[in-house]
Amino acid sequence: MGQEALTTVRPGSGEFFDAIAKRYDLLNRIISLGIDQGWRIKTVRSLGLAPGMRVLDLATGTGDLAIMTARRSPGVDVVGIDPSREMLAIGRTKVSKGGLDTRVTLLEGDAQQIAQPDDCFDAITIAFGIRNVPDRDRALREMVRVGKPGARVAILELGEPRSGILGPLARFHVHVVVPTIGALLSGAKEYRYLQTSIAAFPEPERFAQQMRDAGMADVKVHPLTFGVCHLYTGRVPEGAR
Repeated sequence: MGQEALTTVRPGSGEFFDAIAKRYDLLNRIISLGIDQGWRIKTVRSLGLAPGMRVLDLATGTGDLAIMTARRSPGVDVVGIDPSREMLAIGRTKVSKGGLDTRVTLLEGDAQQIAQPDDCFDAITIAFGIRNVPDRDRALREMVRVGKPGARVAILELGEPRSGILGPLARFHVHVVVPTIGALLSGAKEYRYLQTSIAAFPEPERFAQQMRDAGMADVKVHPLTFGVCHLYTGRVPEGAR
């Protein structure tokens, strides 16, 4: 696919991420200095999982969060959904190598129209993907639909710190370091989209209100690493629909 074609592919599409799939995991580790794994651990812990539960991981990508959830939660099954076939192919290889084939299933799909029945998951997660969903409100409503009453929701997303002593340094990292390193190491300019997508994502309280408006209860915002990332948690209430 040439650069001219790539510019016409929107960030939320599978084709967009197909182009960076092979180096996606490496780039994430380098760009975040490995901190992203710690963020995922906090996300899994927030779910309060128990054996027999089913978890839906949206925008699962190469399956990092889905795999971590299964490894840290014995007896829990995970369904990961993503629109990128190339990312899913890599994820399925990781699942197989980890011996998790019977507990982690990765499927092609769209967070805006989840091909799963109502009330079928005990927890729903999405890490670094909600900002790329064109219709976030619709995706949030879909999470409520597929979640059982009481199901916990955990959304992990990058943000641009707008205050604090480390704010300027964090903004420099987002606007300069991330897209530059991403482009150099991957040989693809798609990583420059991070600069604009992170800056355009709503402020934490505004996004938390979007979650409430979609029908979620007990919504809380947990800043991570000086506000570079936030963990948003909530739950599907009784009679949400």
